[in-house]
Amino acid sequence: MSEEPLPISEKLKVLQAINLYKTEKWWSAVTLIESYGRKQIAIYLWTRKEDKWKRRQKLVIHNKGEWLQIKEAVESLLPKLT
Repeated sequence: MSEEPLPISEKLKVLQAINLYKTEKWWSAVTLIESYGRKQIAIYLWTRKEDKWKRRQKLVIHNKGEWLQIKEAVESLLPKLT
């Protein structure tokens, strides 16, 4: 059984991918992609409509500094979940 390829533009080279979850209608993954010679981390969310995956959201992280800002903001909100 072969795994379904990620529904990412052919213009982007997928170097590595980690599925977060996949159901009949939703699919989310974290990917390491190369775009125009630059590596980026992208978090994707797709939905399936009429047997075709369509991208709903994409968050791109360009560098470690940007990630640290995102991480700090998320961690500051985590205590409010309980």
